[in-house]
Amino acid sequence: MANANRPQGLLPVQYLNGSPWSGQTRLYSIAASYATALAIGDPVISSGTADINGVPGIAIYGGTGAIRGVICGLGKYEGLQANPSNLDIIYRPAADPAVWYAQVCDDPNVIYEVQENLGTQQLAAADIGLNTVLLTGANNGFVSGWQLSSYTDATPNTTATLAVRLMGLVRRSDNAFGAYAKHLIKINVHELGTGTGAAGV
Repeated sequence: MANANRPQGLLPVQYLNGSPWSGQTRLYSIAASYATALAIGDPVISSGTADINGVPGIAIYGGTGAIRGVICGLGKYEGLQANPSNLDIIYRPAADPAVWYAQVCDDPNVIYEVQENLGTQQLAAADIGLNTVLLTGANNGFVSGWQLSSYTDATPNTTATLAVRLMGLVRRSDNAFGAYAKHLIKINVHELGTGTGAAGV
């Protein structure tokens, strides 16, 4: 059975010690002047800004460098993960004059599920343990469009500065190596981690 093509960005699923992800996140702000749409599942970085109450700011990950974490919730108020102006959308539009807030999974020890993009050569069992990159993608009005790179965009290798480490294939009956496979990854270069990332094995 072919893998379903359902990108959703990065989905936190467990910790390095094997326990399930607890759902714990940290609050971040998104500046009113920020002109990029953000969605649940998007990888983000520190923006170097903060709101008037000192809540640190975030911006979308640019494809290289360290990652702060992954968005798990969005809203127009600190205590409301929703957009009261339009309850039909759960992403933060690019053109919104208000400060928004995001719940971000920023623990460097979290493992995420992510879909591999379609390429001429897909990842295989021999690539597990190596490092690779993430590919940007537009949200679908609900969740992130970010995906994991196949060989078409980047060759997995031992480079310590690559964004993510391949931890294994998601073990489900509807998932197998090939196009749109769902993989487990760990952020290799994390803003809150130590060092610049580990070399792949």
